[in-house]
Amino acid sequence: MQTLINFLYRNPKARLKHFRRFGGYFNYRKMMAARKQMEQASFTLPPVISVSEGLAIHFLTGKKYLYQTLFCIRSLILVSKAKFRFVLVDDGSFDDELINRINKQLPEAEIVTKNIITQNLEKVIPKAHFPYLHHKRAVYPHIKKLTDIHTLSGDAWKLVLDSDMLFWDEPCEILEWLCAPKHALHMTDCDEAYGYSTKLMEELSGKTVKPLINVGAIGLNSDAINWEDLERWTEVLEKREGTSYYLEQALSAMLVGDHNASALPADIYIVNPGKKAVTEQAGSLHHYVDLSKEGYYKQAWKKLI
Repeated sequence: MQTLINFLYRNPKARLKHFRRFGGYFNYRKMMAARKQMEQASFTLPPVISVSEGLAIHFLTGKKYLYQTLFCIRSLILVSKAKFRFVLVDDGSFDDELINRINKQLPEAEIVTKNIITQNLEKVIPKAHFPYLHHKRAVYPHIKKLTDIHTLSGDAWKLVLDSDMLFWDEPCEILEWLCAPKHALHMTDCDEAYGYSTKLMEELSGKTVKPLINVGAIGLNSDAINWEDLERWTEVLEKREGTSYYLEQALSAMLVGDHNASALPADIYIVNPGKKAVTEQAGSLHHYVDLSKEGYYKQAWKKLI
């Protein structure tokens, strides 16, 4: 009976509410058509060469998001003369066709496949000792931005970028951090989105949790992550306050805690840019979340073609 109620009432009601937020069903369809156009256009983007000694930037990506990753990278190299090393981490959907495409459009990029990830996980956070983190990896892909990227060997400090972002001017603050990271780096959110109470987050971490941390661009020291803490935090957060889409952002905020951290200026690194900011290409970086997806799909990427 519950399944029938969800099918006949709750799911359609939620969809209708979603359509209304984007100006109604027909406007939503136009937005999705523009997204499809963006996906198709990504195949025409010229190759970007990854430089082995360049500044390392990590992406968790795959079949559904590679087109966004490619546009994000394209936008970066158009505004900066710096040399970059791009590390693409398999979200679980890589296959030979996708890898061939990456090799063609991102020559020399480092590709981290799920086989490599599995080996790293077993070394750093084996399933027998970290069952809850492994459970979350299976049902909540966002946590792979922590588990799969920060178990990679190599540089301790790692910058991870979300794919649904575009650069419009040289990101001086990010480049300075990449050249000499000393503290965590993060974007500043437009609204607090942790999915859990600050009280519980601070109780578990034993630290003050900064407000408005956004992980569209997040730089952390892999060597400083206490995986036992992360296992415990994840399990207790969910047992006491339920599951949340924003779990990975909450955990990242807890890792940053009250330590010195570099917060990217909110008026330059813009989360959820409004129509005016999208049109004028304000600031250095836009993170297209929530309602700004419309400007992203219909308008922003076309300026890079």
